[in-house]
Amino acid sequence: MFVPGNRPDRFAKAAATAADLVIVDLEDAVPEDEKTAARDFVTRWLSAGGRCAVRVNGARSVHYQHDVAAVAALPGLQAVVVPMADDPAALAALHQRLGPGVEIVALIETALGVVRALDLASTPGVSRLAFGHLDFAADIGSSIGNEAMLMARSTLVVASRAAGLPGPVDGVTTALDDPAICGADAAQARRLGFTGKLCIHPNQVQTVNAAFSPSPEEVIWARRMVAVSIAGGASRVDGHMVDAPVIRTAQNILARAKERT
Repeated sequence: MFVPGNRPDRFAKAAATAADLVIVDLEDAVPEDEKTAARDFVTRWLSAGGRCAVRVNGARSVHYQHDVAAVAALPGLQAVVVPMADDPAALAALHQRLGPGVEIVALIETALGVVRALDLASTPGVSRLAFGHLDFAADIGSSIGNEAMLMARSTLVVASRAAGLPGPVDGVTTALDDPAICGADAAQARRLGFTGKLCIHPNQVQTVNAAFSPSPEEVIWARRMVAVSIAGGASRVDGHMVDAPVIRTAQNILARAKERT
């Protein structure tokens, strides 16, 4: 879940939610004249026992090197989120600077980033791809609708799998007052192969977690399929063929269910 870096009063509140990871934002959420103050707030939080990821300003920004230098060695830093990621060499250099203990999330937000998705996902230190569909739509001059974003989303899913990474993280939902909209977006992303979603408000977290968690019906189905697999080969269950790919899907569902318990 994103938290503006210039709002230190919200850091602890965000950490107390059920979000898998808090991302304190130094980029889009912070006005230009508050960048330095936000960097100081984040540095103090991470130095005083706080834990979070930090979205730094883009690698071509005048703030990038200052952001990285400020947070690189702090004990509470869990990951660095790099916006407008499109340069594998820049990510590799960042990995060398951060060391192996800090993960890098490459936030893909441009046409060039999508084209280079596999190279970015394969860069040492990159642990996850994420999709910034709002900036991507602005870059290519399209709507933000599911149809317009389908190719890019699927590209990130395939690139992540090919590079041996977990499924990517989908972009934000801008509707703040109706969590059901965010939940529907999360469910759509999950169907495409995403494994998480960026949130911008605490009331989105629960519905996103629910969307990415297997339902009780899915768990029951998966247990039945795994039980069938003991016999080996292909089987017939409820009029459908059950073979190795179906069993792998069932095993993945059970693994996700365990992660959420």
